[in-house]
Amino acid sequence: MPSPREPSRARSPKRAAKKPRSPARSRSRAKAVVKQAAKNAGKSAAKSAPSRRASATSLPERIFLDLGARVGSRSEATAALDALSRSELERLLGSWGFQALEAQQPPSPRLDGEDWTTWLVLGGRGAGKTRAGAAFIKGMALGEPDFTAKAVGRLALVGETFADAREVMVEGPSGVLSLHPSGERPLWSPSRRRLEWSNGAVALVFSAEDPESLRGPQFAAAWADEIGKWRQDEEVWDMLQFGLRLGAPRQVATTTPRTTPLIRRLLADPRTRVSRPRTRDNRHLAPGFLAAVEARYAGTRLGRQELDGELIEERPGALWRRDLIDGCRVAAAPALARVVVAVDPPATSGPRADACGIVAAGLDKGGTAYVLADATLEHAAPHVWAAGALALYRRLEADALVVEVNQGGEMVTSVLRGVDPGVPVTSVRATRGKYLRAEPVAALYGQGRVHHVGAFPQLEDEMCDYAPGQAYSPDRLDALVWALTHLLVDRVEPRIRVL
Repeated sequence: MPSPREPSRARSPKRAAKKPRSPARSRSRAKAVVKQAAKNAGKSAAKSAPSRRASATSLPERIFLDLGARVGSRSEATAALDALSRSELERLLGSWGFQALEAQQPPSPRLDGEDWTTWLVLGGRGAGKTRAGAAFIKGMALGEPDFTAKAVGRLALVGETFADAREVMVEGPSGVLSLHPSGERPLWSPSRRRLEWSNGAVALVFSAEDPESLRGPQFAAAWADEIGKWRQDEEVWDMLQFGLRLGAPRQVATTTPRTTPLIRRLLADPRTRVSRPRTRDNRHLAPGFLAAVEARYAGTRLGRQELDGELIEERPGALWRRDLIDGCRVAAAPALARVVVAVDPPATSGPRADACGIVAAGLDKGGTAYVLADATLEHAAPHVWAAGALALYRRLEADALVVEVNQGGEMVTSVLRGVDPGVPVTSVRATRGKYLRAEPVAALYGQGRVHHVGAFPQLEDEMCDYAPGQAYSPDRLDALVWALTHLLVDRVEPRIRVL
């Protein structure tokens, strides 16, 4: 039996209690935890940077979540951050890895076993493209671990013009100079078109208007801005590639998407990694600006390109052009004399089935048609697409369902009437090819007799991609053609509608 003066270890409260850490030890542990959390969050960002749809979650948020997971709770995570000194917090908060959105993070050094040479940032207006390019140059020049294993001595900046390069890439609010504390900025010599860091790294500034100026100098890293606007894009790019011959060269190209030969060429290159920041992802933009541009341009060709960073292709020979559709767009429809919902049902059901095209359109008393809705369903069972078509029919108080019966015959109308026995169904059967049916409808757009009420991005993609000889079945387009053919080509006399 242990004596009262020597209690057993199992019952000793002093042995069970942890010794309080000294402030220095707490700070050291906090720094280690924060550093590891930042490293974990940075790895996550690097892996997701090349994805087509990058998240707007910032690294500070991910670091905080990682801290909570590592130390047990949000309060402990807060305590770990509180243990850092002011200068340590300022350095952490000022680092690019802490501030950047995921789409602004450079790709990981190796992805899928193959190294990359070009990081292509296709982004919307105000999405942070310039900031990403400037951070790349700063990180490469100073050897920041998010960008390179060691500092790069020779760099190039290429803008559309020298004025653009100076005012945007170097001196602008998101330019290279803005990323440095005032006492650590590189020396900028506009007359020499030269940036020089205290460690000896030098960046030369060029204009895409003068491809020959890129002959001679050599570099290990480069930033090319707004390559979609360069008038001599491929010649300038080729001259830049000849100059990238030091070490393991890398470059970032930042631009709003345009369907230029150079951008297509970069997208096809297996050594290119792509980030697509969207305007709405930038939390630093004024909310009023975002609300205004989203309300005006969301879903349109211009909005998808300038806000979402999408590359909008135009197929030669297509029946519709995007500028034509944009010119036919209206905010609201007038009073309509007749409204129909057209259905292009799939031949089969199941995961591999085609989509069921469901499009609504209406006709005003002057004979102008308005496309009202695209409610197309992907891989839906018959009872599901039937319910979706009828829901749109009821919501719009339509006059009829126009249904193609080539594939399912009477079964199609039976499915619809099985959901609603009283619904008026107009059966239509295709006796000509898709292109021949679509041609007269496309002509109506050219005559200004069809308007789109709002934007229908997926439907409009099918319209502008449809050309003679297409092998695939554009289900949304088929439904649109049936609706407009019923209203305008095979004209049905409208009845009076009580509004």
